[in-house]
Amino acid sequence: MGIVLLIAFAMWTVLILFVDVQAVGPNNSTVGLATFNTRFHNLTGVHMTLYTVTDWLGLVPIAVCLCFGCLGLCQLIKRRSLFKADADILLLGGYYIFVIIGYLFFEMVPVNYRPVLIDGFLEASYPSSTTLLVLSVMPTLAFQIKRRSHNKIIKNVVIGFAVLFSAFMVIGRLISGVHWATDIIGAILLSFGLFKLCRGITIVTDMRNKNGVQ
Repeated sequence: MGIVLLIAFAMWTVLILFVDVQAVGPNNSTVGLATFNTRFHNLTGVHMTLYTVTDWLGLVPIAVCLCFGCLGLCQLIKRRSLFKADADILLLGGYYIFVIIGYLFFEMVPVNYRPVLIDGFLEASYPSSTTLLVLSVMPTLAFQIKRRSHNKIIKNVVIGFAVLFSAFMVIGRLISGVHWATDIIGAILLSFGLFKLCRGITIVTDMRNKNGVQ
């Protein structure tokens, strides 16, 4: 499923690069699927307060990453070896690094730009970096709490928070008007594709370790 979603992201990116490309953005910047994007943008309008709120709330997934980083560091100190840390935590660290690399890549190689100027500047917009961060990190929080907690109440609270927070951030980013709709869709495909791969590799690693013990 992860591979399928990543292929879908690649195809979606190609569509944005070559289909219905028009100079409809600020400073005559171009965007693909322009008819769809402009109609959706005109429908939602621009809501800078919502943009600011979702921007600050982007610190939440960063805090989640730091918490898992601290967990890995504690295991490293206690067990005195990086390779004695839990395999899923090591994989999670590599996954977060990969997400950051993907984010930096699209910042350096813009596919398109925002439909509005931010502080007078034209910024890269595809895929939505906040959406990518939230949907790459918050599912890992839900996945890890399922694996590590035996308290049903804690599991339900954390998973519920992850789902509601993610939904609010994606919808908020979509209707704030600071991204084209295709930017949000692209981020959803990429983040879920990466997460599904990470989750799948973790499950396969668990199975191999279990078989090795037996």
